[in-house]
Amino acid sequence: MKAPVVSFGELLFRLTPPDHRLMIQAESLLLAVGGAEANVAVALASLGNPVRFAGLVSDNPLGDRAVAALRAAGVDTAFLARGSGRMGLYFMEDGAGPRPSAITYDRAGSAFAEADPVAIDFAGALAGSHLLHCGGITPALGPNGVALARAAQDAALKAGVPICFDGNWRGQLWAAWDSDPAAVLRDLVKDATILIGNHRDISLLLGRTFSGDGPERRREAAEAAFAQFPNLRLIGSTARQVLSSDHHRIAARVDSRTDAYQTGEIEVTGIVERIGTGDAFAAGVLHRWLAGGDVRSMAEGGLALAALKHSMPGDMCLASPAMLESFHAGGADVRR
Repeated sequence: MKAPVVSFGELLFRLTPPDHRLMIQAESLLLAVGGAEANVAVALASLGNPVRFAGLVSDNPLGDRAVAALRAAGVDTAFLARGSGRMGLYFMEDGAGPRPSAITYDRAGSAFAEADPVAIDFAGALAGSHLLHCGGITPALGPNGVALARAAQDAALKAGVPICFDGNWRGQLWAAWDSDPAAVLRDLVKDATILIGNHRDISLLLGRTFSGDGPERRREAAEAAFAQFPNLRLIGSTARQVLSSDHHRIAARVDSRTDAYQTGEIEVTGIVERIGTGDAFAAGVLHRWLAGGDVRSMAEGGLALAALKHSMPGDMCLASPAMLESFHAGGADVRR
């Protein structure tokens, strides 16, 4: 049996007015379960990988609903603790045409954000595991979020488990408290084997800009990150051009210390959902990494899963292995 991936973070509820309405027009709200690290966990599990989720949710029916979403996708929730307090929320207004989507967070003081790190059994979750996936959202929640992130990574280091860190910059969250995001993130990224983040994320980490265009600039940024962080072995990133709310162009790239591969740009139209596509990319890269794939395989897997997520409502990508292979085969006709 394959060793599991452990994903750690906050489970959230997303509330969205139907029919692309603005919040001021809303008479009802649609509920979806999400959270970046939960999205990665579900995507990996849907592709047949064993996955555990570590975190903490409210000990009430709302927490039950969040846990059920992970279990339904095949994620092991044995290390998802329960505690008093509220679930974190975010509200999204779906964009349409030239109007982009907009997000409002309501997650301050959630049960997860206020959790004592000792309430989560990181050592148990990581026992016998292949990888810890975590990211930059948890430390953005405040000083306690930093402590939670540090506890998770310290447990992984102690267990000898490699770390994948997704930068997942959230400016609204960092701005809500007196923080030094670059310093906090550098302290966490230094432990990582895999980084999900583009040249802008690396610019933030290192406090410098990168010249040139396209692939040259991305390679320059990757080499700077490799020089700064000796443990780092892989960097996965995407590039996106937004033409309208339902027409994007995206490409993917994976850099190692000695090699790199950047896909061609693909057109994504008729977009059902943009949220969660970056998490799907991370899961696609990790799915291929777990299988021993090279940089090309990882970049193509990440791009394929990200593209497929654009066709699925909600935060989570439930693509099966067959769907992933159908994407590579270029088939968009009805499957019979």
